[in-house]
Order: sequence, then structure tokens, then C-alpha cells
Amino acid sequence: MSAAAPEPAAVWREGWLDGVRRCPSPNFGPRPLAARITLAVVHSISLPPGVFGGDEVERLFTNRLDWDAHPYFDGIRGLQVSAHFFVRRDGERVQFVSCDERAWHAGRSAWQGREECNDFSIGIELEGLEGGHFETPQYAALAGLLQAIVQRYPLDAVAGHEHIAPGRKLDPGPGFDWYRLRRLFVAPSVSVAVS
Repeated sequence: MSAAAPEPAAVWREGWLDGVRRCPSPNFGPRPLAARITLAVVHSISLPPGVFGGDEVERLFTNRLDWDAHPYFDGIRGLQVSAHFFVRRDGERVQFVSCDERAWHAGRSAWQGREECNDFSIGIELEGLEGGHFETPQYAALAGLLQAIVQRYPLDAVAGHEHIAPGRKLDPGPGFDWYRLRRLFVAPSVSVAVS
């Protein structure tokens, strides 16, 4: 598999990427002054676990999830979280938070000696089950999204939630093909984690 075709110049408006469906979340805050956005964090999520294609993830990130709609939701009742982006199984990209703001995706975390990864990272959720496989359109969409991000932000690394919160988080897990992402996303100044 060869690298993805070069993305056209990305158009950003106050941290929102043109051409990506917007679904604004209230779950965000300001980044620390002079924060440099140097990390992209790849996550996986499906609600309920293993169920794809519904609107539950969007509802969770916008505080509109019906907690009584499924028994699993009772265990996450009241959770207020978000990510900057969500990539569906078919490759559709959804943005919840301006990348200029701090989304609530990483929790307790550290990367290369820096704690609080939410302060300096962009969170990207892939629709999938922790440890499961991901679809070809998702890899292409993720690589294109990362290409757009490096056009605007001083990204120097891409890592999984499992890399920034080891022992606490396992996503995206062994089903995610980091080597495949490295072949598709070619940016010499950006390191891509390998599990």
C-alpha cells in the first residue's frame, strides 16, 4: 500500500477544519497560554461496545445520551467527555471541538515527560472496539486528517491512548495497524507510535 495522495491545502477557521461535519460539544476548555499542539492521540470508541453506525457517540460528546437506552450506559452515566474528531467506519469525519481549544479526551496522561496531554494534543476517536480491527476508509480518513493537522499545528508525534496512559487505557489496541498508518501518513518531522 502506498502513501495517500497529498491532501489539498487544508482550510481552517478558528480551529475548525473545512469539509468536516461539525457537531459542537460543550465539553472543552481553553488551552494553557502559549500551548504548542505537538501531539495527536488516537482513540477507539463504540457505544454500546461493538455497536457501530448509531449516533450514541455524538450524543455522548454533546451531553445528550439517553443513559437509560442501554444497560452499558448506566456505567458511564453523567460522563462529560469529548474529542476533537471522530472517524466513523465508513471514513466520515466529525469535529466536536475547535483544535484551538482543549478537548476532554486523554484524562490522566503523559507523553515524553509532559503531563496533561489534553493541554497540547488533538484527540481523534476511531469508531471501533478496543483491540478490534479498523476499516480501510478509516485509515485513509485518519491519514488525511493528520496531513491537514500538520499544515496548521506543529505536530511532532502521533500516539495511541494506550501510549499516553499505559496501564489505564488500552485503546486503540492491538487491532490498530500502526505500520499501515505510517505508510499512509508520510510526514518526516512527525513520529508515529508503533505497538
